[in-house]
Amino acid sequence: MTQLAAAPPSASDADWRALVAKTLKDAPFESLRRTTAEGLAIEPLYPSAPAPAAFTPRARDPEQPWDVRVAIAHPEPARANADLLADLTGGATSAVVSLDPAGQAGVTVGSASDLARVLDGVLLEMAPIALDAGFLGPKAADWLAAAAKGSPTAPLALHLDPLSAFARTGASPGPIESHLISAATVAARLAQAHPKASLFLASGRVVHEAGGGEAGELAFAISAAVAYAKALVRAGVPMAEAFGGIVLGLSADTDYFATLAKHRAARVLWTRVTQACGVTAPARIESRSSGRMLTVQDPWTNMLRLAAAAFGASVGGADAVALGTFTDAIGLPIAFARRQSRNTQFVLMEEAHLGRVADPAAGSGYVEALTDEMARAAWVEFQIIEGQGGLVAALTAGRIVAEVAKVRAVREAAGPPKIVGVTAFPPTQAAPVEVASAAPRAVEAPSVRLPGPDGACPPLAPIRLAAPHEAAR
Repeated sequence: MTQLAAAPPSASDADWRALVAKTLKDAPFESLRRTTAEGLAIEPLYPSAPAPAAFTPRARDPEQPWDVRVAIAHPEPARANADLLADLTGGATSAVVSLDPAGQAGVTVGSASDLARVLDGVLLEMAPIALDAGFLGPKAADWLAAAAKGSPTAPLALHLDPLSAFARTGASPGPIESHLISAATVAARLAQAHPKASLFLASGRVVHEAGGGEAGELAFAISAAVAYAKALVRAGVPMAEAFGGIVLGLSADTDYFATLAKHRAARVLWTRVTQACGVTAPARIESRSSGRMLTVQDPWTNMLRLAAAAFGASVGGADAVALGTFTDAIGLPIAFARRQSRNTQFVLMEEAHLGRVADPAAGSGYVEALTDEMARAAWVEFQIIEGQGGLVAALTAGRIVAEVAKVRAVREAAGPPKIVGVTAFPPTQAAPVEVASAAPRAVEAPSVRLPGPDGACPPLAPIRLAAPHEAAR
């Protein structure tokens, strides 16, 4: 019998440091230490992790490890329907439909019949439809339920999320607390007719898009989840069902290590919160690609950014990944851009086999340490938010926008970032891309105003990290 060669000797921490010292010459080892914009430490060398993070990774179907979710936002309902059907025919498994009666930030939908036209030909039992409707959410949820009237088992995603709309715009038409009550009342009613529907989206993406850090995004999402669970319980939904009806929303960007650690940290935080509430409800995460990472200059490089984002989200264990297109910073995508977005996920899923392992980063010293640091920092911020009276109070008092401003200031003080195609390797000649045209026609919609004084808070306006550097050129 042939005897296998002996395993190579394991290298100690001192051995690695000695090799690094040769490369650094006179520079100290500590010079390799870095921190995130929020001050979380990133060491140059990590030992193997003694134990994985304290959460149970979700079980994955090897044939469909995550939900390939597409974004539908063309303002013209007929074109939105054509995009949706083409995406589903091309392999997408679900969609998030953005609604805007004014036609500026989504499909011009103002009634149940308008939404029915957008969803014409879609088998709602097979293709989950999620909504992104801001303060119109409760009305849109009723419209979606009407479209699925003959399909009580359809896995609808109502995605009610008035807190994100409040944070982003800095205002609410009527008291924001009333919008929470209205959304929870509608959700509790629709949950009886559609028991497989998810009700609220507790998303921290508004913090990310405004320039905030990972811990701040996580804290916002968890605080929103607690606020929505409380509202559902007040509407008569049992605590376990309330948490079971909430989906966490996170962003995914080019830093795939930070992305996957953030997604893992979200499950740690969710486990801690639900256990503290005495319930067992598995975390469900919808991950959407970052808008702030995209560039207008040399937009072809956005394909690389989207691939990195999809990698981080999928390896981090996202249940659904909604990947934007490489032309989103410029205009509406054409069929080619939409196909590229879908196929990026299919390559990662079916050729790279990223979904074959439940938690492939488990045990990595770096990832486990980063997961733990993010979870701890987010938990501290979550406790501060709750100590101020909850997310509405923290937003109104300016706590959230102030923390985002701190992170942006640290990032700006670090100097120009390396953005491929903008500050690094800018193109020598123009390579324009094609975008779709649209002639939005606003439609009438029910008023979303509720009785009482309007709510107000400092807005978390979205940014693009490349914008100031593109303007300088």
